[in-house]
Amino acid sequence: MADSTLTMYKELTEVAGAPGHEGRVRAVMEKYISPYADEMCRDNLGSLIARKGNQGPKIMVAGHLDEVSFMVTMITDKGFIKFQPLGGWWGQVMLAQRVGIQSRTGVIEGVIGSVPPHVLSPEARKKPVEIKDMFIDIGASSREEAASFGVRPGDPIVPICPFTLMSNPKIMMAKAWDNRVGVAMAIQTLQQLQGMDHPNQVFGVGTVQEEVGLRGAQTAAYTVNPDIAIAVDVGIAGDTPGIKEQDAQSKIGAGPQILIYDGSMIPNASLRDLFVETAKELGIPFQFDALSGGGTDAGRMHLNRNGVPSIVISIATRYIHSHAAILHRDDIDNGVKLIVSVIKKLDQDMVEKIKRNE
Repeated sequence: MADSTLTMYKELTEVAGAPGHEGRVRAVMEKYISPYADEMCRDNLGSLIARKGNQGPKIMVAGHLDEVSFMVTMITDKGFIKFQPLGGWWGQVMLAQRVGIQSRTGVIEGVIGSVPPHVLSPEARKKPVEIKDMFIDIGASSREEAASFGVRPGDPIVPICPFTLMSNPKIMMAKAWDNRVGVAMAIQTLQQLQGMDHPNQVFGVGTVQEEVGLRGAQTAAYTVNPDIAIAVDVGIAGDTPGIKEQDAQSKIGAGPQILIYDGSMIPNASLRDLFVETAKELGIPFQFDALSGGGTDAGRMHLNRNGVPSIVISIATRYIHSHAAILHRDDIDNGVKLIVSVIKKLDQDMVEKIKRNE
């Protein structure tokens, strides 16, 4: 793949990173961000922190390393795998999908089993299968054979979906865009600041365990102690059949989303206005986003110590929390441009003004 940025997207999305098992993703992020960082460190949960600059306000740009996934809980007598979801899954997107169990002996591929429609009654076809009743078939005939493959309780399980450029090559499909796109944008932010004067210290952060409770954001924010926090994540795209306009209005390719509300945080109004004004000033397309439920790493970062003005910049994405998600490259490019442009304005006076919410 000739495009180095596409190569980075491919590596980030295809690597496995269940909550609590983000080491491989962290290694990829470290490879790509370290050339632009003055210092690298980790918190004790495993979040990666890359600092650029050593004076001025601390600006934290964070995407989470982990992806929605599963964990092995038991092996049945006949060798089928029972599992626990890690993150929010809707059962109807799971049946007959391929997965990879990350065992101590390597990746063991399997499929979430489904019953052929030929043997289902009309009533049964209408009834969704509950996640607790699902299983994974790895081709084992007994508990002993499955164990001999290397499977054991506690092993993480991730979806299988190769990084794919669609017929319009700016539209990209992959697993784990939630939230490898945020990780990529944290990397690209430090990359674009290379050789550029900026009045602050910028921390590109890959947090852990977001999908199970925003956990790494809390410890990483305590470690960095930022003056301003920017969470970069995915948002809901409302441009497909079945989504009501009042639930999601954003379209892929129409610009990054500036979050005005979610279930974990109301963004700092002055910081939000700075992003909006900067986007308008530079002609960067953007969309507003609001979520009645759910949250992002900003939900923990804004509560750090005595409080941190925070905002979420998200990328409209179709089919999040499934095996295959779709987004638009222009939204990533414009999102990074917007974040970098705002960072250049965040000197001490501006940060103090934002803290006063003026």
